[in-house]
Amino acid sequence: MIIATYNVNSINARLENLLEWLNKNRPDIMLLQEIKTEFNAFPFLELRAAGYEAEILGQKSYNGVAVLSRHKIKVRERGLPGIEDESARYLEAEIDDGRQGCIAAAVYLPNGNPPYNSPEDDSRYAYKLRWMEALYAHAEKLLELRRPVILGGDFNVIMTDRDVYAPDEYRGNALFREEVKQRLAALQYLGFYDAFRLLHPQENGYTYWDYAGAALQNDFGMRIDYLFLSPDAADRLKSCEVDKAPRLGGKPSDHTVLKAELE
Repeated sequence: MIIATYNVNSINARLENLLEWLNKNRPDIMLLQEIKTEFNAFPFLELRAAGYEAEILGQKSYNGVAVLSRHKIKVRERGLPGIEDESARYLEAEIDDGRQGCIAAAVYLPNGNPPYNSPEDDSRYAYKLRWMEALYAHAEKLLELRRPVILGGDFNVIMTDRDVYAPDEYRGNALFREEVKQRLAALQYLGFYDAFRLLHPQENGYTYWDYAGAALQNDFGMRIDYLFLSPDAADRLKSCEVDKAPRLGGKPSDHTVLKAELE
């Protein structure tokens, strides 16, 4: 089973890019973030023609998450339990592949930085911390199911100095502050495994490069997209790789694909 996550940064703007990658790689499950569209404008027909059923939690122009699957999908949660949230950031589904199946969730964690015109406003950061606390509480319940569970997406957290090209420039950034790093580490202490780091302890594994400043060409990136696996999924982990092809393609997202294969 191949599972991938991709912050597509507007699915309708990147649809050709996405379909090309899906047709070439044929993942069983694709977790999307920042689809930036509501239900009526989502490209269900194009994805179905490519062999994928889709469930979405959409939002006009902002946020939005989706789960694509070559197998049957049953939605478990539209929105993260335990927090009132008007933003479309969490979609959890049961995937039935005719064998053991799994639970997969598309996660788009808040950025947390203040508005440019109000640098002292910490409300977005407080929201990010509350969201992470709710995610931890829900993840704890998911582990009790003793099922393969995958939490995949854009977590907007840089865990270590190795995960960003210029760590000193990001010390005060909401992606790299101690409180958010501690909360994401707590998810791992709970029992979820960072799939990429399990197999690649030393590689940078960047999944995001800004559009400006020749960031991609100079590898000025950061690792903020993750696939977190429950023990039942981690036991089956065969490979996990960053695929830069979508970032190098036409009309790219500023993120790229992270994919894992489970036996």
